Amino acid sequence: MDALEQVVSVESNEVMSSALLNREFFVSPGGGQVTSDILKGKTIGLYFSANWYRDCQNFTPILASVYNRLKEEEANFEIVFVSSDEDQKSFDEYYATMPWLAIPFSDLQSKKNLTQRFQIEGIPSLVILESCGTPIQTDGVDLIYRYGREAFPFTSECLSQLEAEEKANHASQTLEKLLLSDNRNHLVSQKIQVPISTLVGKTVGLFFSAQWCLPCRKFTPKLVSIYNSLIAKGEDFEIVFISIDKNEAEYYECYQSMPWLALPFRDENVKLLSKYFNIQGIPSLVIIGPDGKTVTKEGRYLINLYAEMAYPFTDAQLLLLQETMDEEAKNYPKTFHHAGHRHVLNLVSASSGGGPYICCECEEQGSGWAYQCIDCGYDVHPKCVREGSKENSNKRPAKAGDTFCACSSVL
Repeated sequence: MDALEQVVSVESNEVMSSALLNREFFVSPGGGQVTSDILKGKTIGLYFSANWYRDCQNFTPILASVYNRLKEEEANFEIVFVSSDEDQKSFDEYYATMPWLAIPFSDLQSKKNLTQRFQIEGIPSLVILESCGTPIQTDGVDLIYRYGREAFPFTSECLSQLEAEEKANHASQTLEKLLLSDNRNHLVSQKIQVPISTLVGKTVGLFFSAQWCLPCRKFTPKLVSIYNSLIAKGEDFEIVFISIDKNEAEYYECYQSMPWLALPFRDENVKLLSKYFNIQGIPSLVIIGPDGKTVTKEGRYLINLYAEMAYPFTDAQLLLLQETMDEEAKNYPKTFHHAGHRHVLNLVSASSGGGPYICCECEEQGSGWAYQCIDCGYDVHPKCVREGSKENSNKRPAKAGDTFCACSSVL
């Protein structure tokens, strides 16, 4: 860092400190006001969040649990909520679920200053500051998901030790260590109990899902079809349902559509596995290899991209599939007229903008090759284009040189 950068950094921290540490007051959970003196000598977490975003709603209870435990241990830690809510009512309803301080919703300038200072581009975001206001971590959400309260005090020394322990745990990982508990040596199926030992040596998918999650309900039938196909072929493959459901009724409603095994509802391993694999969103499919080691945490993405051909999800298999896809792409048309959305889409590769992306046709993740309209950010899987072509064969074909997007011309 040169002299000018150091001056800019100091000035920036002074602006931030003025907006945070020298405030007249903060809002407290009880509805009162407290002075900024409450932050002196404490590690501070700036929590950028909003009630309208599901990821924030999912993370806030996790953060609250960690915060409450640290308070019980009398840790010098405080959190300040920086709201992105749409109105005062939304702020009040959301803040009622939080046990920490907040910048008043009406103080738009302070919220703007802090958002710009830390270049907040997405929420939830948790920025960790030293007691003097200097930032020490900007990825607090990920750290809380990975380590929980053990991440405190968020110093580089603390995190280095946690990373080393995490690496050692993964190196010694076995299927039994993942799934066994002190009081249980089995999994449940729709009718019987199945010893965990019978899964050793198989490729196993850990499927984190819940009934309340719409993407889960959309993905599960696809996974069921692929699972049944692989089992019919005699593959040594099994899936274990890890429920994130809120109550037992939802658990059974969700599980009744699944032909594989499951952990019991509210089993102690559910939270441990979610933390161990850093599960931040569902549905999520973690693949464990026959040796008990993690093959990939991107099982859902690979299923969406390659269907049953993704099995057994190894690097060698994925390389083969990518080479096959690249070869097939040589015969794809360079443009495609998407009649249903009045788009003419251009074929792009990973190197020219093809991924990763969310397919606007099936709403699943894609990577590599895609049909794309750069003007409006519209991306479609090549397989969705092929399926759509069968249904719309009577529509006019794309003409050479067509690169327009009808929707962008309407705006």
